[in-house]
Amino acid sequence: MIAMLRGEVAERGPDHVTLMCGGVGYRLAVSAQTLGAVGPLGREATLHTHLIVRDDALVLVGFAAEAERDLFLALLGVQAVGPKLALAVLGAGTLGAVLGAIASGDAHFFQSVPGVGKRTAERIIVELREKVGAALGDGIVLRRASAADSPRELAREGLVELGFTPPEADRLLAEATGESAEELLAEALRATRRGAQLR
Repeated sequence: MIAMLRGEVAERGPDHVTLMCGGVGYRLAVSAQTLGAVGPLGREATLHTHLIVRDDALVLVGFAAEAERDLFLALLGVQAVGPKLALAVLGAGTLGAVLGAIASGDAHFFQSVPGVGKRTAERIIVELREKVGAALGDGIVLRRASAADSPRELAREGLVELGFTPPEADRLLAEATGESAEELLAEALRATRRGAQLR
């Protein structure tokens, strides 16, 4: 199983990149967010990967963050969501924005993605809301706490890992309530979907 690739960016397309690794070029399908995170041609890049095996092809998908790959796999578990549509959903906003839309039940966010209708948007929310909460609780986004860590510090780190800047994370957490890091993070993500203005 190919879990990660590091190499020189040899090609960039609207929905893919090609990495040269040890003289071999690997073409990876990517979301718009990952494409934006990959450097220009000639730069070195590292992508987490997932291999999709089909009857007619092997498709390698690349992700700038491991958390994005986890959400991609969760999206594939939703009825009527295939790899292309899952990448389109991931490209609709930052990872934090997508998770926030799931947490707050924002069907309009998903309906803005080409190919996602009302029924599919509702399925994504219903089927993934608990999984997203469980993922946060299991520490996929949050690292394990030590005795010196406060819940707010862990939630802040989780937001930064999801792509928010430290000042944005501080602003979101200033109004968040909750006793655990998971509760604070979920509340902060919901705030992004309620129209919180980030600076």
